[in-house]
Amino acid sequence: MYLFKSEKQLTPFIQKEKTAGKKIGFVPTMGALHRGHISLIEKAKAECAIVVCSIFVNPTQFNNTKDLEKYPRPIEHDMEMLLKADCTVLYLPSTDEIYPEGQPELKNYDLGYYDKVLEAAFRPGHFQGVANVVYRLLKKVNPAVLFLGQKDYQQIQIIRKMMELENLPTKIEVCEIVREASGLAMSSRNVRLSEEAWNHAAMISQTLFFLKEYRNQFSSIKALREEGIKRLKTIPDSIVEYVEVCDGETLRPTEIIIEGKPAVALVAIWVDGVRLIDNLILND
Repeated sequence: MYLFKSEKQLTPFIQKEKTAGKKIGFVPTMGALHRGHISLIEKAKAECAIVVCSIFVNPTQFNNTKDLEKYPRPIEHDMEMLLKADCTVLYLPSTDEIYPEGQPELKNYDLGYYDKVLEAAFRPGHFQGVANVVYRLLKKVNPAVLFLGQKDYQQIQIIRKMMELENLPTKIEVCEIVREASGLAMSSRNVRLSEEAWNHAAMISQTLFFLKEYRNQFSSIKALREEGIKRLKTIPDSIVEYVEVCDGETLRPTEIIIEGKPAVALVAIWVDGVRLIDNLILND
């Protein structure tokens, strides 16, 4: 595996491989890698000759400085995982590499409705930080395909919008959520859960799968949502931020689920002081 810490090192390699006709796949991460990340690497390897993984804990997408400080950075463990996964390149930039002119120079993207609801409502400014960092990474890596995990469902729509605004040619490949045996969606934040909280958090996915299985037995989407909230509130030491059922493309609340048109249930909840998100397509 090649390790590059600067665009000056990365660009000649990418150009050489592209000249040789090789397809570049890109998996951007913030590190603290788990099997979910590795599944993206494997998907990229199956489709592309060259796989670039970046690890960069992006300061502009954290609303809470304490959350940024707490974010795990086990770089040696991450490198070992990438080596075992046969990743081609690890791009490990510094903050100065990504933001050479400083953070005040961030673009202010018109992300529309996507930047007003759900995660955006609880984490103002978060998605502007995401859009800015992904744009900068894409310009440096210049991949044919960008591989993203479905767990960050809203983030995918944000990135699509940014890429449309910037007229970027890269294709997005959305990969399924990888779950623990209990159903808990894999997340770098899970390591902060106590064993007891980890077990309780399995109720998040259980609730989502319940909503999917029994969606037609409720009188309305409102009743379906209320059942989801009721179930999640049984998790000890939890605070439910939202349970929403939305159009899978626009993320606008939907009042009816139509077969053939994706509807997604999205959840954000604090469990034992750790904020977790999850989602499930209800009619796939």
